[in-house]
Amino acid sequence: MTFGDQFFWVIYPYIILIIFLVGLYYRYQTDQFGWTAKSSEVLEKKKLRWGSNLFHAGIMLVLFGHIGGLLIPKSWLESIGISDHLYHTVAIVLGSAAGLMTLVGCIILLLRRLTDRRIRRTSSFGDMLSIILITLIVVVGMGATLFNVTSRSGFDYRETIAPWIRGVLTFTPDGILMKDVPYIFKIHIILGLGLFGVFPFTRLVHMLSMPIKYLRRSYVLYRRRR
Repeated sequence: MTFGDQFFWVIYPYIILIIFLVGLYYRYQTDQFGWTAKSSEVLEKKKLRWGSNLFHAGIMLVLFGHIGGLLIPKSWLESIGISDHLYHTVAIVLGSAAGLMTLVGCIILLLRRLTDRRIRRTSSFGDMLSIILITLIVVVGMGATLFNVTSRSGFDYRETIAPWIRGVLTFTPDGILMKDVPYIFKIHIILGLGLFGVFPFTRLVHMLSMPIKYLRRSYVLYRRRR
C-alpha cells in the first residue's frame, strides 16, 4: 500500500472527524446565533422554493440510499432474498432520480446566488463553498454510477467501499480494500469527506438543529391596539 493509499484511506478520514467534532464544538461555543440556515426568502422566493425543495428532497433520498447501501452488509440483503441484480437495478433507478433532483436543486440555488445581486452580496464564502462542493460531489457521484453502468466493469462497491467505511466507523480501517477501486469513486469519497471538514464552518450546521423546545413553547399572543 502506497503512502497515498495510507493517507487517504486510513489517516484522512480521522483528520476530517477531528475537524468536524472540534469545529462543531467551537462553532456552538462561539457562534450560537449564527447556527441557522440564514434564509434569504425575503430577497427572492420563486427560485428558492423550487431549488430548496428539490435539493432537500433529493439530498435526503441520497443520504438514506448511501446509508442503506454502505452500512448494510451485502450478505444481510442476500439472506432476505434480495439478489445482486435486484439491488443494483433499484439502486441505479432510485439513486439516479435522487441524484438528478439534488443536482437540479443545487444548480438552481447556485445560479440564484450568482445572478441575483442582492443575494450575491449577502452570500458568504462558506455559502458558496458548500453549494459548489455539494454540486461537485453529486456530479462525480452520478458520473461514478454512469461509469459503472456503461463500462460493465462488474465493480461492486459493496465488496470494497462498504466494508472500508464500516471499518472506518469501527476504527479498524483497511486501506487495502480501496486499492483497486475506480478513481472516480475515490474522488467522490474524498470530496464527500471534505464536505464534513467544512460542515462546521458553514450554514450546513442547521441540519443538526432540532426545534424540540418549539413544540413545548407557549403560544405567541398578538394584541391589536384599540
